[in-house]
Amino acid sequence: MNIKQWLQVEYLPVPLIALMALTRFHHFGDMLHLPDATLAVFFFAGFYRKKAFFVFLLALAGLIDYIAIANGTSSWCVSPAYVFLIPTYAVMWFAGRYCSAFKSLKAAELALQFGVVTLAISAAFAISNGSFYLLSGRYTDLSWGQYLARVAQYYPPYVSSALLYAVLGYGIMKLVKSLPALAARHKEI
Repeated sequence: MNIKQWLQVEYLPVPLIALMALTRFHHFGDMLHLPDATLAVFFFAGFYRKKAFFVFLLALAGLIDYIAIANGTSSWCVSPAYVFLIPTYAVMWFAGRYCSAFKSLKAAELALQFGVVTLAISAAFAISNGSFYLLSGRYTDLSWGQYLARVAQYYPPYVSSALLYAVLGYGIMKLVKSLPALAARHKEI
């Protein structure tokens, strides 16, 4: 099986599952670990369009979190707000479903898709971050000014890491789609 077959929609779950399993343990990443790719995984899972795969990824995310916490990772983020990760990831999945309708990777379509994924990441942040501050019970006396200061701290890395994975994913798709043309030119030479 060649790389083009692996990256087609039928084989999309395999690299997405691997990417989530390899990166979910460290949310923002550090010098030794890649940042969490879960948002991008759910976005590209939307291309696959299978609801069962969405549910599987939700279960996988929960399992990875359980394993991480059982092995010493802080459980700080696990609170009653944890259930709001479902709509957080659903936003990304539906954005991926929407973007899957665009078959070419022309600049105008890529710009539109980039806008959609940026908007979806921002909505995902609002859902996950807002629910955590409202429902976790950890910030009962937090003022709006303090909340906005915290948002300003966490929003840029949240968005930038997810966008980086999205750009890399689209770059891989563009490369794979160009492989047949490159192979045809190579045969002519």
